[in-house]
Amino acid sequence: MIHPSADVAADATIGPGTRIWHRAQVREGAVIGADCMVGKDVYIDHRVRIGDRVKIQNGALVYHGVTVEDGVFIGPGAILTNDRFPRAITAEGGLAGAGDWELSPIVLRYGASIGAGAIVVAGVEVGRFATVGAGAVVTRSVVDHALVAGNPARRIGWVCACGWRLAADGGRPFPGDAEGVARCPRDRRRYVVAGDRCAEEALVR
Repeated sequence: MIHPSADVAADATIGPGTRIWHRAQVREGAVIGADCMVGKDVYIDHRVRIGDRVKIQNGALVYHGVTVEDGVFIGPGAILTNDRFPRAITAEGGLAGAGDWELSPIVLRYGASIGAGAIVVAGVEVGRFATVGAGAVVTRSVVDHALVAGNPARRIGWVCACGWRLAADGGRPFPGDAEGVARCPRDRRRYVVAGDRCAEEALVR
């Protein structure tokens, strides 16, 4: 379903079951997978690649060079950039063109979530099932299952595949700098945290 007010390039690829809502723009060569939801006023730049079952909420901006894997959530007003050294002009004062900047890609891995109003700076990767808090500014890569927040974003905890924050014994939030076994208060999955790695206990060998 493509709303009549949406602007979708003729050579964009849209998968079955995907819905594109009011005034969204999907540029040339973009690829959007199956069963996605693209909200009102979303901008998807040229040649962006988006997997299946992705939700992009109203007003999000996804620029050239971004790759979004399956099952990712991008909150309202989130911005994914592509240039770490932006300038409108060259050092000589001329208008900068396509050859005057260097693309710095972003990758959002399977199941990751980007909160409302968050900014992901060019050149970083957000790991599987990681969560970026609302309004955060992500300036460096985020590991799997990490919960980051603030400006610049810092790891404050860990999250389950279901999205809930992992807890320590006694139900307190499991800190971002602690190690040991953490539990999901929702579905009771157990995770082993060691250094910068968090993995479901059943998958740890």
